[in-house]
Order: sequence, then C-alpha cells, then structure tokens
Amino acid sequence: MTKTVVCALAFLAGGARAQQHDTMEVGRERAFQEQAQTAKSDTLKKFGWRHSVVAGVNLNEVAFSDWAQGGTNVLAFTPWLNGSSRQDLEGTDWSTTYKFAYGQARLGSQGVRKTDDEIYMETLFILKLNPTINPYVGATLRTQFAPGYKYDAAGNATAISRFFDPGYLSQSGGVAWQPVREVKTGLGLGLRETFTSRFTQYADNPRTPQIEKTKVEGGLRLLTHVDWKIAENTALILNEEFFSPFETPDQVFVRSDNSIVMRMNKIFSVNLNVLLIKDVTVSPRTQIKQVMAVGVSYVLV
Repeated sequence: MTKTVVCALAFLAGGARAQQHDTMEVGRERAFQEQAQTAKSDTLKKFGWRHSVVAGVNLNEVAFSDWAQGGTNVLAFTPWLNGSSRQDLEGTDWSTTYKFAYGQARLGSQGVRKTDDEIYMETLFILKLNPTINPYVGATLRTQFAPGYKYDAAGNATAISRFFDPGYLSQSGGVAWQPVREVKTGLGLGLRETFTSRFTQYADNPRTPQIEKTKVEGGLRLLTHVDWKIAENTALILNEEFFSPFETPDQVFVRSDNSIVMRMNKIFSVNLNVLLIKDVTVSPRTQIKQVMAVGVSYVLV
C-alpha cells in the first residue's frame, strides 16, 4: 500500500514537472515571437519612404519715434521651407532634399529690397554594395524666384538676375562614402550647366566673338552632407559642393551652406546660417552671407 502511494505521488510530481516544463516552453516561444514581431516592426519603420517638411518665417523689426540717438526703421521677413524625402531600402538609398526661401526688408526711406532668394533641390541615389563605400549618381538644381538688383551709392537699381537667369544644373556619378549615418561624401565625374537668357554674363565665354547663353563644363565634383544632432534640441547641417572644371582646374567652384538650428520649443527656433560661394563667373571675390534669426517654424510632415 505504501509503495503504491509513493508511486502515485512520484507520478503526480513528474506530471507537474512536465506541465511546468511545457508552460515554460510556451512562454519562451511566445517571448520569441514577440521579439520577432518587434524586430519586424522596427525593420518596417527603418526601411521605405520617409518624408520631412518644415516651414517657417524669420522676422526682424526695429522702429523709432523721436529717438534722440538716431536710427533707421527696419522691417525684414523671410518665409522659408525645407524638406526631404528618403527611400532607404536594403539595396538602395535614394534621398531628395529641397530648400526654398524668399526674404525682403524695408530699410527706412530706401523702400523694399530683396534680402534672400533661393531655390535649391538635390537628389542622390546610392547603390548599396558595401557597408561604407558604394557607387552613386546625383543631380542638383539651383536658381531664384524674383529679379535681383545691384544698387549704387545713390540708390539706383540695376537688374542683374531673374528666375532661371541664371539657372544651374549639375549631375555627377562616382563613389560615395558613408562612415556614419549622419555623414555622406561623394566624389566623381560631373557636368555643370549654366543657363541664361537676358543676363548672359554668367554663361558667356569672353574668349569667343559670339555671345553664349549656355555653358557646359565637365570636371570633378565632390559632395559632402552632414546632418548631426549635436544636442537634444540642436542640429548641425552642412552641405558642401566643390566642382573643378577640366579646362580651368584652378577655377574651383565652391558652395558651402552651413547651419546650426536650435529649437526652443515646437514653434520657436534660432537659426544661424553661413553661406559661402566662390564662383569667378559671378564675382572675382568670395561671396559670404551670414544670417542669424529667431523665427517661427512648424513641422508639416
């Protein structure tokens, strides 16, 4: 009798252990499936199209009334829109960025003058064959919205540019290097086209008797993009372009667009931008534009 009871208890204990083991196995299987589902969701979030559109306006206003120390009334505003679209897949990476800005300022009795005017679009397609070094093709388009003027000491205006006059289109293909996710660099062969209609000085070759309205140059093109979050609310954005023509390698075209954006909250931000352009067809001197502004911005997408 005692032996029978002992056997029964042993049988029940074994069954309990087996049931506990099965329960543990079911728990492990469920946890594994949950992890797999989470990984799959993360993968779906990582790959595919991602869009970003931010619009805003930078404002600056100074007004005087019976001010003994003197001064000039100033009202300046610059609406802008920046955006990007990126399709990041396992085998390819296609990104397009664009920037639009148009600013005006009223300075005392001088009337309204343009302070900023830019249309800039760039697309870059990378074929992923290696974790860091891959072939790429890319293109950029740059022009402006409205006519531009040069003012003399007396305040007289002379028109020097307008929409797509000049317009710049560049294409290149070569090797892209991406050491980290925030940095991309591409070096390759490129073409740079300049289009004009009325203001032919940007495309004309002074060594020829005829007046050229378009100019096509082949050369080496270097692109570098940096989009680095250096703090929780601060981003460093660099866009560098260098083009060295084969015929005139000493006349290197440089466009360096550098920004630090500090977001104070969801609406207000502080923007510091330094734009450097070196293009001897436009000016023998290096052009530099520096803007520091407190603006209102809103994330559309």
